[in-house]
Amino acid sequence: MNSTSIFTKSSQGPLPVSIPILASYLSSSCLHQAQAPQKIQKRKMLSGLLNSLLWFMGMLLFINYMEATTSGFSNETDQHALLAIKDLILHDPFSSLSSWNSSLQFCSWRGVTCGRRHRRVTSLNLSSLELAGPLSPHVGNLSFLRVFDLSRNKFHQILPPEIGRLFRLRHLSLEDNSFQGELPSNLSHFSNLKFLNLKGNNFRGKIPSELGSLSKLLQLNLDSNHFTGSVPPSFGNLSSMQGARLGFNNLEGIIPDELGRLSALHLLYLYYNNLSGMVPEQLYNISSLNSLSLVDNQLTGPLPRYIGSTLPNLQALYLGGNQFFGHIPESLVNCSGLVDFDLSYNALTGPVPNNLGNLQNLERINFGSNPLGDENGSDLTFLTSLTNCTNLRVVWFFENHLRGVLPISIANLSTNLYRLALGTNYFTGDIPVEIGNLKNLESLVFYENMLTGRLPDSIGKLSKLQNLNAYTNKISGNIPSSFGNLSRMLRLNLVDNFLEGTIPVSLENYSQLEVLELSYNHLTGAIPEKLAGIDSLLGLHMASNNLTGPLPSQLGNAGNLIELDVSENKLSGKIPSSIESCVMLEDLNLKGNFFEGTVPSSFKKLRSIRVLNLAHNNLSGQIPKFLAELPLLGYLNLSGNNFDGEVPAEGVFTNASAFSVAGNDKLCGGIKALQLPECPKQRRKTGVHRKVVILASCAALFLLLVVASACAVIRRKKPKKSGPSLASPLEKKYQRVSYSELVHATGGFSSDNIIGDGKYGTVYKGTLGSDDQVAVKVFKLLQRGANNTFMAEINALRNIRHRNLVRIVNSCSTIDFQGNDFKALIFEFMSNGSLESWLHPSSAESQDFKNLSLLQRINIATDVALALDYLHNQCETTVLHCDLKPSNILLDNDLTAQVGDFGLAKILLAAGGESFSTESSSICIRGTIGYVAPGIILSNYPSSYSFRNQLATYPIIIIWNGRFGNSYGILLLEMFTGKRPTDSMFTGDFNLHSFVEAALPDRVMEIIDPLLSIDIQEEVQTRINGPRGRSSINIEKVKKCLESILQIGLRCSADSPSERMVIADVPSELHKTTKILSNS
Repeated sequence: MNSTSIFTKSSQGPLPVSIPILASYLSSSCLHQAQAPQKIQKRKMLSGLLNSLLWFMGMLLFINYMEATTSGFSNETDQHALLAIKDLILHDPFSSLSSWNSSLQFCSWRGVTCGRRHRRVTSLNLSSLELAGPLSPHVGNLSFLRVFDLSRNKFHQILPPEIGRLFRLRHLSLEDNSFQGELPSNLSHFSNLKFLNLKGNNFRGKIPSELGSLSKLLQLNLDSNHFTGSVPPSFGNLSSMQGARLGFNNLEGIIPDELGRLSALHLLYLYYNNLSGMVPEQLYNISSLNSLSLVDNQLTGPLPRYIGSTLPNLQALYLGGNQFFGHIPESLVNCSGLVDFDLSYNALTGPVPNNLGNLQNLERINFGSNPLGDENGSDLTFLTSLTNCTNLRVVWFFENHLRGVLPISIANLSTNLYRLALGTNYFTGDIPVEIGNLKNLESLVFYENMLTGRLPDSIGKLSKLQNLNAYTNKISGNIPSSFGNLSRMLRLNLVDNFLEGTIPVSLENYSQLEVLELSYNHLTGAIPEKLAGIDSLLGLHMASNNLTGPLPSQLGNAGNLIELDVSENKLSGKIPSSIESCVMLEDLNLKGNFFEGTVPSSFKKLRSIRVLNLAHNNLSGQIPKFLAELPLLGYLNLSGNNFDGEVPAEGVFTNASAFSVAGNDKLCGGIKALQLPECPKQRRKTGVHRKVVILASCAALFLLLVVASACAVIRRKKPKKSGPSLASPLEKKYQRVSYSELVHATGGFSSDNIIGDGKYGTVYKGTLGSDDQVAVKVFKLLQRGANNTFMAEINALRNIRHRNLVRIVNSCSTIDFQGNDFKALIFEFMSNGSLESWLHPSSAESQDFKNLSLLQRINIATDVALALDYLHNQCETTVLHCDLKPSNILLDNDLTAQVGDFGLAKILLAAGGESFSTESSSICIRGTIGYVAPGIILSNYPSSYSFRNQLATYPIIIIWNGRFGNSYGILLLEMFTGKRPTDSMFTGDFNLHSFVEAALPDRVMEIIDPLLSIDIQEEVQTRINGPRGRSSINIEKVKKCLESILQIGLRCSADSPSERMVIADVPSELHKTTKILSNS
């Protein structure tokens, strides 16, 4: 027998070799070699050794057999655990777990890795698959698991405590999910854990102190949750810890001294909490630390003088937004690797260290909003030293007490510099001509200093400049014409200087300009025509100059304008009627000029106006009654003109403190507080004339009653169409919303509050004030086209009001705390979410099961049709939504549909301002795949028309004889079949339209949404089991109703535009389908 064969395994497991046979074999072999009588003693020794060897080999065989049998059992356990995890997943949009079935061995399933020896699951990586649902407690049975990654999914509910059984776990990442509740304390059982990432969830309560027992932990990330209480002192026991992130929580109390024991720590982030007290000195002694962020807490005390010596490896130091005081330690220049240095918004005093230039790796320095400065005027040496920092990109020294002549050396700062902010200090002297060398500057800020001299022509070389702010200085001379080269300019503010001369016509090149502020100077001449009509303009301020001539008629092209102030000039002529196009206008100030004529009747279209000041001009005529009908007007000043006639007594005219008409001597009437004479009453005629008047009045009254009766009958038969409505309470309450208010409202734009995310923007749920819920759409301005999308939404929403259109509360266009551009729209929050969440609920939404009945779906479809009819046929300019889909249709408390997201909206205006003819014109628009008709040809456009270049990439939608492209039809089919147009079943020429077309009329009940089918069947059954014992709902009538609805969907989504149903006809056609049901 071959001795090696004894230990060989067959495919069925270990060979059944018995221990006695093995003993017999080995005994005979050994005894044969020890026959001699003289070796008895050795034989006894050999016999003892043999017994030990037999016992050892028997145990090996036993363990080998048991391991093989238990391996089979454990493999089965792992498979059952994985299937249990899959069973609780409610949403798998990419069918990522389709391989998790019996056709494949589970070690080959997606995301699963098994060990080679035992074939047990050692790694489970399901990151970034958009899976949603609770996590099964069976995960605790994957006892060999070492790596577990569910990051960037939508798992929710509590983290099951059974996860604490995974004692072999080394890597656990649950980042960016929606887990909630408290952390299980038994996570401390992960004795081998090295990486723990729970960032971006909804965990609450205190951070378990038991986590301090994870002695092998290297990285801990608890960012962006809702943890409360203090930082556990037990974290000081994590001796291997290299990185700890606890930011964006609600932690309070002091930073525990014990953290100073973390000698291996490289990174510590405790930003955006409510921590208080002094930073422990021990923390400043962790020499390995290279990144420390304590931003936006309530920490206090001085910075240690030795900090730069004990933290020599620092690369990033963020201490902004606290209450640190005292001097900036000069030892910080010993941190030669420092890249980011932020001490802003504290109470630091004294001079800025003049050897900052030693920080040669420095890229960003922000010492803003500290009372820094040296009263002797030798503050600015540090600016010269910073010229040694060749990587410098951001320099912020604003709201300090720095004083002295602005050194020419600032022009020698790094050519990588793109933001330079020196506002609110005591700088004197001229702006250096050499400033034009800083070719990458995007933002240049000198406001509130004492600078003199002229604006250098060389600033015109800064081709990337977007923001120039030099208000409240003593700058004189002309505005250089070279400024017209700054084609990227967004904000130019030169208010409160001594500028003179005319406004350069070259500024008309500012095609992206948002805010132009030139008030309180000595400028003369006319306002350049095209400058006043830049479409992107939000604010135009030219008050208190010596400007002459008329107000440019091209002002009407500035359709996004919110504020216009040209008060206290010498402007003359009539107020241009084109101002009616500025329907976003909120503040109009024409006070103190020589305008004449009447108040243009076009002012009635300024539905957003809040402040209107026409005082001290030469205006005449009667005060228009429509001023009393402007819904948001809160302040009106008509004083010092030549108005006559009766003062209205409605609207803004009911509050004496909200308007002024003083200095108009020919006025009468109005509210009593004005103490104006009564208006003269016309004499009543007697005799025959009186009888004629009475008869005429009676006839008119009779005719009015007839017309009113006819209208009532028509309104009963015709669906209601909502027209413009007055401002909502939220609009009135939040007339201005700042960036900081939005930060607070959304929890710092927390991922927990995200309710929608798209290419150009992210939508957050927020709370303004104490309890006003809103939806805040923040635009991703780094995404190409996002700024245009912001403008498109404002253009689309600025002059439309309809009960079935999402109402915009306000907009916010500013810069954030880091000085980056920020744009957001604030909408009323829709409590029932989007139609998408009802038709295709995600895992989290499936927990609260909800379904739309047949009537509810018809009502929603009617609401959407009414909104589109309003946009296409009732607005003065046709508005195309261009991205109609379930996620852009929101539902309020009553399930009334409101169409939103106008980011791709187009307003049909020709180049010359005339509306396109809907009879023959077509226009191509980008939209969502599946909802717009591909392959539509363009007509009436030259070959150079820019949209032609996008034909190969984007689907197209058109208007033809008032017939809207097929997105509404596709939406209607999706609402009643429950199938997305992008469903994997649709390939080639087979699509949702052809799917429905093939099924009608015989198989209508087979293709409708299963949830709708269940609802109908339950309704039928309920009626059958009712008191009458029979159904009062006719299933055949239901089929006929559904068939009619789907036919409408097919007609609206027909390939040929000429065959499509006119959108104005859709509401009445849908109304007819409800009559089918009511007659059943």
